[in-house]
Amino acid sequence: MSDSTEYTQTLQLSAQGLPARPLLALTILWHPDPARIGEQFVGDPGVLEVNRYAPLFYRPGQAGLPLGHGTISRDPVRIVREGEGVTLHLPATRMPVELNGRAVAGQVRFDAAEVARGQVLMLGRAVVLCLHWMNCLPKHNPVPGLVGVGAAAIALRDQIRMVAPTDIPVLLLGETGTGKEIAARAIHALGQRAHTRLVAVNMAALNESLAAAELFGAARGAYTGAQERGGLFAEADGGTLFLDEIGNAPPSVQPMLLRVLEGGDYRPLGASQDRKSSARLIAATDQDLDAAAFNQALLRRLEGFALQLPPLRERREDIGVLILHLLQAHGAQPVLPVELVVELACYDWPGNIRQLGHTLRRAALLVQHGGAPQLEQLVRLTPAPSGSAARLMPAVEAAPAPAAVAAEPPRRKPSELTDADVLDAMAGNGWNIQAAARALGISRPTMYKLLDAHGEIRWAERIPPAEIEGALAACDGDVARCAVVLKTPTESLRREVRRLRESV
Repeated sequence: MSDSTEYTQTLQLSAQGLPARPLLALTILWHPDPARIGEQFVGDPGVLEVNRYAPLFYRPGQAGLPLGHGTISRDPVRIVREGEGVTLHLPATRMPVELNGRAVAGQVRFDAAEVARGQVLMLGRAVVLCLHWMNCLPKHNPVPGLVGVGAAAIALRDQIRMVAPTDIPVLLLGETGTGKEIAARAIHALGQRAHTRLVAVNMAALNESLAAAELFGAARGAYTGAQERGGLFAEADGGTLFLDEIGNAPPSVQPMLLRVLEGGDYRPLGASQDRKSSARLIAATDQDLDAAAFNQALLRRLEGFALQLPPLRERREDIGVLILHLLQAHGAQPVLPVELVVELACYDWPGNIRQLGHTLRRAALLVQHGGAPQLEQLVRLTPAPSGSAARLMPAVEAAPAPAAVAAEPPRRKPSELTDADVLDAMAGNGWNIQAAARALGISRPTMYKLLDAHGEIRWAERIPPAEIEGALAACDGDVARCAVVLKTPTESLRREVRRLRESV
């Protein structure tokens, strides 16, 4: 029995009798070996230990491999499933660990909803994982253009494969940029009409006075200057007609659409006889048609099979494979800084996959010209609309509150900052990385790079233990004072002190 077959059978056994209990999953969002991106561990362990050698991460039909990278500690990150939630127990090692872009240590507890949102874990500043739930097993069910390894992506592809061979009208629902047109083209490509034409029209772009003629055609003289024209239903006869932005269909043509959906009959403007169309209809909208002033009888006909495309913020586990897919689609190499990947994974993407694709093109261009792109350079960060999710994932730990509310400093380019600027910012902000980054007007990932390159500032993991012990003794065990003496970030020093004390 092969390794991958045994893994699949183990998963099937673990899932039996647990229909309401989701499986715990870790998906590789980023790895120095791009071929590893999208591999998963999925199971129902009480305790999962993650280190350089375990667990094995799989792709359906392939043998499993451990994370393997040299920056990942042998001492494991322990993921303990307790009740409905999960607790992370982080090892006291030299390995830097970040959660949702923030350095963490000790224990972190998540409830079920927080795991469902996806938690982004970076190990050793090299490998990025997403901790999330899976309510189905990993599955190889490819559909053209629809990329993803999470449960939502698998379910969407299954539904497309199920409805594609039929002639049932399909209504695609989802926010802007979620891939509704890609889904429509996939339904056509996997159906019995794949050899015929797919005709697409944006209903929002139709001129209201000429919409009926555009859709159903017109006889010569039907209106001033009208010539004989066939219309889109005639053009799509025998094939597929995709009505994008159906919520913006002019009210005057909605009853006409209802009639053609009911029996295939329509009458061109000014014509004396009906015509028939065998076009299969697929419609899409980002609107709530139940709440809109939309013909409800037409809606009932359109939703012969309704498909909901989830927003990107609800499928954070797919960010890695989407980044890889979108970069390769534009001929770019997957060489993004790992800090940027974390920022991309933690952002909530109001424009969804379309916005992510445009952002990656800008990032690839900056990297190609020697830049180190940051999220704030690539997207216009805006507050979330009232009632919607925050654009950025909540921080795991709060930064120290300032004594008084002050205006945010202007954003600065890393190239403008000298070593003295960085040293002054750290010294003036209690050797706290986040506070120093804020004072300099740069992002935390950029601050990490500046600290790595600094000639005087050291990470505590690289300071000899005897030197740390001596500085601690001189400072009466006060870690904050010791950080000043050693010129090391306080967070780094606390982790190292904890490790040294636990190893005694």
